[in-house]
Amino acid sequence: MKKILVLLLAIVTISSCDDGDITLESFNFEDQEIQECTDNNLIFKTKNEELLLICLTDEQFNIAFEATPTVDSPRIITISGSNEVIYRKYTGTVSNLTVCATVPVSSPTVLKEWKATGGTISIETNEVLNSSNEVVSHTHNITLLNVNFASTDNSFSFVSYIFGDYKIDVN
Repeated sequence: MKKILVLLLAIVTISSCDDGDITLESFNFEDQEIQECTDNNLIFKTKNEELLLICLTDEQFNIAFEATPTVDSPRIITISGSNEVIYRKYTGTVSNLTVCATVPVSSPTVLKEWKATGGTISIETNEVLNSSNEVVSHTHNITLLNVNFASTDNSFSFVSYIFGDYKIDVN
């Protein structure tokens, strides 16, 4: 009887369910400044080995960040193949030079990438006035809505994620 019990226990142990290495991905760029590349329509945040990037077409970038206040009606950009939101993990610290380089840098390299597969980018625009009541800049508050990030082996979602304030000075 003991042999049967030991055999049964061994079979149960060997055939137990293995859910693999489930990795719940997420990110937090809350305290990071929005940066931009001057040669293209990339705005992004970095934090150590992480990057959160928004890449818009020329047309959508101009619409999204026009200098007109939105009052109570934010501009909505649909995330698609041409308007992308990408989250990456790198093998080392990411900088503006890593992201904006015309010739791709050799280090750090992308370790893992998650692309947004849908959702929207909501942008609320407000004027910033100086003491003389003159407009000196515009602040564009960017929020990602109903975004699902997917890689080859896992995914994660946000109902609402505040990307932050992108400030553009008036020339």
